[in-house]
Amino acid sequence: MTTEILTIPCLADNYTFLMHDDTTGTTALFDAPEPFPVTRALEEQGWKLDKVFLTHHHWDHIDGLPELRDEYRPQVIGAKADIGRLPALDQSVTEGDTVTVGNIEGTVFDVSGHTNGHVAFYFPDAKALFTGDSLMALGCGRLFEGDAETMWSSLSKLAALPPDTLVYSGHEYTAANAKFALTIEPDNAALQARARDITEKRAKGIATVPSTLGEELATNPFLRASVPQVKANLGMENAPDALVFAKIRQMKDNF
Repeated sequence: MTTEILTIPCLADNYTFLMHDDTTGTTALFDAPEPFPVTRALEEQGWKLDKVFLTHHHWDHIDGLPELRDEYRPQVIGAKADIGRLPALDQSVTEGDTVTVGNIEGTVFDVSGHTNGHVAFYFPDAKALFTGDSLMALGCGRLFEGDAETMWSSLSKLAALPPDTLVYSGHEYTAANAKFALTIEPDNAALQARARDITEKRAKGIATVPSTLGEELATNPFLRASVPQVKANLGMENAPDALVFAKIRQMKDNF
C-alpha cells in the first residue's frame, strides 16, 4: 500500500491536505479553506476528489467546500456533535469510529477545546494525524468554546500516539509559536534547535507542517504541562497538569 500526502497552503496562513491511496486511486481532502489551490493540485496530480474530512466548523476550514462539492461531488465527513454548524454531511462520526481513504483505515478522535465537537483523524498505517486547530506545530488552538481541562484531555489522547506520527495541523503559526515556547523553556536544547530550523525554513518559504509527534512532545509547551521542569519554570511544581496547561494557554493568549 502506497500513500501520498500533499501539504497545500491556502488563504493567508492555512493548510489543507490531500491524501491519495495509490492502490485504489482514492483521494481525500482534510479541511477546505478555499477551492482553487485544491483544484490546481488535483489537476496537477491527475486525481479526483472522493472525500472531504472536516475537523471543525470555522469558516477558514469549510468555506472552500461548496465549489469543491459542485465540481467533484465528494463524500463529506464530519463530527456528529457539530452537525448543526458544519455543512451538510454524508457521514457523521464520533470518537472511535473508523473512516477510510481507499484501503487506508483511520480512527476518529474527539479533540474538543478549540471548538466543541472538534475532531481529528488518525491513520496509523500512513503514520498521519490530521488535527485541524487542536494540536498544532509548537502550539494548540485557542479555547474559543471548550475549557482548559477539556483541551488538556484532548491533547493527552493525541500525545499517546506513536512518536513517529506525522502531525498535519491547520496553520503556519510555527515561528510565532516558537518565540512563545522559548519563554516557557529557554534552556530546552531541542526547542532551541527547532526554533533555528523553523527560522531557516520560513526564510526559504518552506512549510513547517507536518511535524512529528516526537518533536511536539519534546518542544511544544502545550504538550509539556506535566513536565517537572516546565512546572518549576512557572512556579507551579505541585499544580495539576491541566492547571499548568491553563496557565500556559493564558500566557500565550496575552503574548
